[in-house]
Amino acid sequence: MTTNSPATHEYAVIGGGIIGAAVARELTLKHPDAHVTLFEKEASLSAHQTGHNSGVVHQGLYYEPGSLKATLCRRGVELLSAFCAERSLPYDECGKVVVAQNPVEEERLEGIFAKSVANGVPDVRLIDRAELADVEPGAVGTRALHSPHTAIIDYPAVTRALAADVVAAGGEVRLSSGVQRLEDRSDGVDVRFEDGTAQRFDFAVVCAGLQSDRIARASGQPAYPAIVPFFGQYVIIDRAHEDAVRGLVYPVPDPAYPFLGVHITRRIDGGLMVGPNAFLSFSREGYHGLGLDVGDTLKTAANPGFWKFALQNLPTAAQQLGGVVSAQRFVTDASRFVPALAGAQGHRATRGIRAQAMWKNGSLVDDFVIQHGGHATYVRNAPSPGATSSMAIAEHIVAQATEQHGLDTRRLTAAGDH
Repeated sequence: MTTNSPATHEYAVIGGGIIGAAVARELTLKHPDAHVTLFEKEASLSAHQTGHNSGVVHQGLYYEPGSLKATLCRRGVELLSAFCAERSLPYDECGKVVVAQNPVEEERLEGIFAKSVANGVPDVRLIDRAELADVEPGAVGTRALHSPHTAIIDYPAVTRALAADVVAAGGEVRLSSGVQRLEDRSDGVDVRFEDGTAQRFDFAVVCAGLQSDRIARASGQPAYPAIVPFFGQYVIIDRAHEDAVRGLVYPVPDPAYPFLGVHITRRIDGGLMVGPNAFLSFSREGYHGLGLDVGDTLKTAANPGFWKFALQNLPTAAQQLGGVVSAQRFVTDASRFVPALAGAQGHRATRGIRAQAMWKNGSLVDDFVIQHGGHATYVRNAPSPGATSSMAIAEHIVAQATEQHGLDTRRLTAAGDH
């Protein structure tokens, strides 16, 4: 085992997605005399959720006021947009409409608008059919919520820029370095790698996404929340129809399943896509073909919370199966909101896999979950708007860790040892 010099303050961040990169950068900013190492098990950054999402910068329309999601999403937008401007990274405020098509959806839209206002979403407003025609001529509905500042972005590019700042500050990014578990010690934490080696750090943050619960459990942390993977598929619309909308067109979400419903989403490369669905994934990292991993499937089956959830949601699963089988089903659903898409062709994009955290009773975890244990902090749940909120999540974690783990005190002690 490699042991670092006690005079050097060493921090580790596990997970090279956008949240891990943001946390590593924040540590270098708040603790400039520390040495920060970002570990990623793959050969490149953004290999999982960060590199397989919709690319939308969310504004905080749907989240419960006062929740971490609501608070960190709004702060995250500010930080992310400023960072992109500073680094000349693509950031397109194409805007978004959430479209109602019946009285039930109109009533739900009122609730979303109330949350949006409470969360401080700028310039959000309810619009009628005529105003919808002005804002998004291709969309049809009886009423809509307009969020003009909703944006699209290249999240992998942002992740690379965040990681570059870590290196520029004297830190390291170590790829192909899978972490198995953390072992807490009286004076720090040992990070144990999949190759059998270990390294001592003063403090570590685990931002492992789809593997977050496994590393936490192996490190002696609570078993729940546990990750149940759901895959989401998108269809890239043919170029002849990619100008059917100006921005983003979303349905009014069902409160029970807010991440469902086919969305029509502009891409930062100029293309247009529809999706996603949400269906149980038989692998945490299987993006092609059947995506079957026997080990992952058996572990999901061994989770009692999953069976409770599944039995309560069989009708919804059956409905989602249509989109799994037929890409054209996506286009048909989308054409209800944008009739010009009727008859459009498309091809499937590489699927994404959502790390959906679940409690033991089968209920889905609605908010971000960040747990502290020993000389480490574990991000246990950070789904959408996790990417949007990444830099704010990093601020939150580092501020909490500085206080709860006494990082400032230990830093000054280490400096005094020189």
